[in-house]
Amino acid sequence: MHNIELIGASLFALALLHTFAAKSFGTLARRHPRHAGLFHLLGEVEVVFGFWAFVLILVMALANGGQSAIAYVESRHYTEPLFVFTVMVVAASRPVLDAVQRLLLALSRKLPLRTEVALAWFGLALVPLTGSLITEPAAMTLAAMTLAPLIFRAGMPEWLKYGALGVLFVNVSIGGTLTSYAAPPVLMVAGTWGWDSAFMASNFGWKAALAVVVNATVVSFMLAPHLRPIAANEIQATPGADAADTPKVPLAVTVIHLAFLAGLVVFSHHPVLFLGLFMLFLGFTSAYERYQSPLIIKEALLVGFFLAGLVVLGGMQQWWLQPIVESLSPLALFFGATALTAITDNAALTYLGSLINGITPQAQYMLVAGAVSGGGLTVIANAPNPAGVALLRRGFNDESVGMLGLLLGALGPTVVAAAAFLLL
Repeated sequence: MHNIELIGASLFALALLHTFAAKSFGTLARRHPRHAGLFHLLGEVEVVFGFWAFVLILVMALANGGQSAIAYVESRHYTEPLFVFTVMVVAASRPVLDAVQRLLLALSRKLPLRTEVALAWFGLALVPLTGSLITEPAAMTLAAMTLAPLIFRAGMPEWLKYGALGVLFVNVSIGGTLTSYAAPPVLMVAGTWGWDSAFMASNFGWKAALAVVVNATVVSFMLAPHLRPIAANEIQATPGADAADTPKVPLAVTVIHLAFLAGLVVFSHHPVLFLGLFMLFLGFTSAYERYQSPLIIKEALLVGFFLAGLVVLGGMQQWWLQPIVESLSPLALFFGATALTAITDNAALTYLGSLINGITPQAQYMLVAGAVSGGGLTVIANAPNPAGVALLRRGFNDESVGMLGLLLGALGPTVVAAAAFLLL
């Protein structure tokens, strides 16, 4: 073990503590207005891991020289942060949101429930399950944009917002397990262990779907008394858009946007291709600007920055994480993976498991099941979580998400997910 590995682990721990303390920086900003801008910046959860990644790079440069630090940074793989950035922007574009939300509204009116309750249920259950098809980051984006005016708004009890956020994060984490390509922790092991989509659906998917339905139903029942009737144009309005001044999106424009989204999903592991498609998408939105709302470039960039920082810092944690994973029995591995996911990242955890020679099929199942079960406990537990925080934080007090509140809100749905994977 080298000194730089100890430093990397220490900085990772500081970054983790920073995420839990991020909400308190808003208080410091009010107490010290001269430096309010700096405190607000440090209070942005999406900035945390990028900030500490730069600290790590600086320390590596001072300790081992600039070339060593640059070599380490360039050895990391940034496909996931780049993909999450692009898919967030495309999925949150007005034509895509309009199409999805019109469909959800139509389905909601078919159920024997108040429309707003049915819509909340679909946003917490059906949309997370589509993550198995359109990838988890896209599902998170669509769900967050749909639920924001329903749940994450003034007048909704704060504890219920955290309960709904915990359900959303857990359901997205497990909702991507019906296929072998959509959930990052599954993708890390699918090729190595020979898991295809049929295997995932039969061993994980149906259990995850049942847990998703239970979680969404319970929290929707709790939310029902507080959900107010909402107009269709209020649901479908994209942030920054004036619904009265924007013309109806033509079917052809919607189809082209959906084609761009499908192309990103198909080429999600090939950054040269999906970034090229994204450039074409930006050109198309500029050419047909009258059918667009402001793209969420800033929010998506912050999420990409967060995930890239997690990649840089996470690359220094293998020395202590892998021995823990290797030493646990299958049942202990399940609970260990659930807990470790909260302080690392479930994809990084399963990747380490894929490096273990001779790992049994039972241990493989327990590792992945535990990793996806714990994917809603913290903002770093699953790659799409920072996207949800970025899109929903304005609905919370002080416009920031408290990490302790998220942890408490996610505990119940995490138990439901864990029980489904262990007992069914």
